[in-house]
Amino acid sequence: MSTQPPSQPGSRLWLWVLMAAAVLTQTSLNLARPVVSYKLLALGGDAAVIGVVTAVYAVLPVVAALWLGRVSDRIASLKGMVALGSVMLAVAAVGLALAQDFLLIGISMALLGMGHLVFTIAGQSAIGRYAPLNQMDSGFGWFTAAFSLGQLLGPLLAGVLLGTGTEGVGPDWLGAINLALLLAAGIALAGAPVMLIGAHPGAARRRFRRKNDDGGAGGGAVRPPVVKEPVLQILRRPGVAWNMLASMALLSVIDILVAFLPLVGEELGVAPFWVGVLLAVRACASIISRVLLPWLVQRWSRIQLLVASLLGSGIAIAVTPFVLEPFWPAAVALFVGGFLLGLGQPLTMTLISHAVRPESRGAALALRLLGNRVGQVVLPLAAGLVAAPLGPGGAIWFSCAVLGAAAAARLTVRSEAGNGGRPSER
Repeated sequence: MSTQPPSQPGSRLWLWVLMAAAVLTQTSLNLARPVVSYKLLALGGDAAVIGVVTAVYAVLPVVAALWLGRVSDRIASLKGMVALGSVMLAVAAVGLALAQDFLLIGISMALLGMGHLVFTIAGQSAIGRYAPLNQMDSGFGWFTAAFSLGQLLGPLLAGVLLGTGTEGVGPDWLGAINLALLLAAGIALAGAPVMLIGAHPGAARRRFRRKNDDGGAGGGAVRPPVVKEPVLQILRRPGVAWNMLASMALLSVIDILVAFLPLVGEELGVAPFWVGVLLAVRACASIISRVLLPWLVQRWSRIQLLVASLLGSGIAIAVTPFVLEPFWPAAVALFVGGFLLGLGQPLTMTLISHAVRPESRGAALALRLLGNRVGQVVLPLAAGLVAAPLGPGGAIWFSCAVLGAAAAARLTVRSEAGNGGRPSER
């Protein structure tokens, strides 16, 4: 990634390179995760097992998120950190393909979650470091749009590889599952060399720092000195805690949808191919909303858009289990839900980045991810418990209720600075 300030010509190359790596890693991740649900079913698992394995995905990130955020604030170049995340995802996918019991699948899922965390923190920190404030919505919007593209391609590939059958048993079925997981490993690994494109940021940063130390030009290109702001102080900054709650709810509903929609489909006799298409429809809608985000924030405040994202997506996705078997109503519901879901994550990134000091953005974004991972541990476990008496659709309804609760929590949160908080929301 280039260390040129984003305002200079050609400086957006780092963003396009980062997006290419994001598409590859997220395609891999979102190919692997629904396939793991089918593998667990083939090995005799049920909704409770899938809820536990989905939660295990976030266990290591809960421990490591803040530390990795501090690391991202300190290191001169983020390219190696991005590449490391890609390699970890590849190794985890190989582990999932080779695993033949729930324990090894759980260990591989934990590594998969850690690889995703490393990549995401590095990518978000790069945008927080290099993008000017008036371009953050665009930067985070394009970055998360790349994530959505991967979320579209991954389930489609899974559906094509697993086919239209619904047998769910036998060595041929497990063979197709393991082949899909090995393909996911190859796609993730391709994300590492992508980061070799462009000038090495570490060398450029050292040149800028020497100029600044000598009193010469280039001071504007130096990353602000790192001052370790306490976590509690970051959390007390206006709007940070609520935006973390909103982000956690939005991400958890996507995770639960990816893990439990295959179970709903299995229960209703819907083939993996069509489940993959429906998950891709959701992701496609999120891409559209994220591309349109800079236009939308010119017409509504970020808070208004975020509340609409929470409430609207919760209502639309809650309808899906009722209409899954007729394809088109389910596709419409997931398109509407996906469009609104897509708005939320980049908005929370921008709002949190605006709320903290520049030198604390990496840590604040990592704290947001820590909240996400806590939600990814707790909420799938709770969803699995809800699914036991209500069926797999109950897990999806539970996640939608969490979205509604996060929106309702906004009513108890004061505006960032009263009437003067408007600029921070825009």
